Amino acid sequence: MTIHGAVIIEQGVTFAVIAVKSSVTQYTARLVQTRRELSYFFPNMPIILMSQDSNGTPHYFGRKDIVEFLKSIRLDQIPWKEYHIY
Repeated sequence: MTIHGAVIIEQGVTFAVIAVKSSVTQYTARLVQTRRELSYFFPNMPIILMSQDSNGTPHYFGRKDIVEFLKSIRLDQIPWKEYHIY
């Protein structure tokens, strides 16, 4: 499986941002399960899920301080890359 994400270090905190479909972030149980599954591939770091609405506006889900930071930057400032996970 290929996912789009980024590992970012900001103010000494290393975290992962993963792009997902909005259907993942619409339901709390699905969001929690997805973050739990991804934690295997991004160990020991907070995982923030990002989905976009129909206008392309990003919405972030995860640790509040990191979400606030991500809201303050443009989507194209995130160093996105593809991760191949199995």
